[in-house]
Amino acid sequence: MKCEDLTEFKRLKSCSKPHKNSGKVIRIHRADYGRSDRTICSQGRPSQQVQNVNCAASTANDHVAQMCNGKSLCSVSASNSVFGDPCGGTYKYLLVSYSCEPIPFVRTVFCEGQTADLSCDSGKVIRIHRADYGRSDRTTCSQGRPSEQLQNVNCTYFQITKCKTSKLRCNGKSHCSVTASNSVFGDPCGGTYKYLQVSYSCEPIPIGE
Repeated sequence: MKCEDLTEFKRLKSCSKPHKNSGKVIRIHRADYGRSDRTICSQGRPSQQVQNVNCAASTANDHVAQMCNGKSLCSVSASNSVFGDPCGGTYKYLLVSYSCEPIPFVRTVFCEGQTADLSCDSGKVIRIHRADYGRSDRTTCSQGRPSEQLQNVNCTYFQITKCKTSKLRCNGKSHCSVTASNSVFGDPCGGTYKYLQVSYSCEPIPIGE
């Protein structure tokens, strides 16, 4: 809850630790700017400024949601300049209900020879969670392939995930491209038609970068 202040910039509690991405982002459930109670933000205010309890800015919820949803940190000024003045002469406050929710993963598959294009919206960057190159089933990327190229389902790139993701060179970028090929990842099983599976999320740019 933030009291009206025309000069000070108010900050919502964040979903990340300073200089560290926590893997969670803000989701606004409700935001109200106005007054519905005579006790909240009443200290030191004249009685006439806290009497009107039927005061609400109709655009508050949409405005805060637009500013904060999907971010790990968000600042909003509790002021008439942001929300308009729904009731002149009344001292108002901004009341926000929100949660910190896990960033959703994007899971995508690229057949051998295809170029994987990963991208995030403005203000967000890619974080690779897992990348696998090889074959673990007979149906993925099987169309038009001879059966002998699909039989080996124990075909994986035998290096740790950190090494795999470093070859993608995508972490921290808003867009990246990589070819699903033996020349990039090596050939874990000759004669088998392979594919690249990538799980990634689009996360807010870390604080300080």
